[in-house]
Amino acid sequence: MNKNEIKVPPANGHYSQSVSHGDLVFISGQLPIKDGIVPSTLAEEVRSVLRKIEAILIANGCVRSDVLQSRVYIVGIEKWSEVNEIYADFFGNHKPARAIVPVSELHFGCSIEIEAIARKT
Repeated sequence: MNKNEIKVPPANGHYSQSVSHGDLVFISGQLPIKDGIVPSTLAEEVRSVLRKIEAILIANGCVRSDVLQSRVYIVGIEKWSEVNEIYADFFGNHKPARAIVPVSELHFGCSIEIEAIARKT
């Protein structure tokens, strides 16, 4: 990601996009919404969420490999293989601890939400 393109999305409620405690960074659940629009495909939704997470990581002085744990909420567990492929491409050889949580629905009709914990190095 080009540093000129890094824009941490504003929080749309009573929460922080991230909170640091010691060397840990807790990233709130990220939805794939930009300017009030949800991408039209699952692949675009996943990439949008991962770009937001990366922007928040960079704003906190972290990189992808600093992610220790993630929690992925997905509407329709049958979509998991597509999500997993994009997620694996994003993280490469780095494999954070992860939980997959199938849910019946997410806010704004989104198909995915991801939260994460990272450590500052």
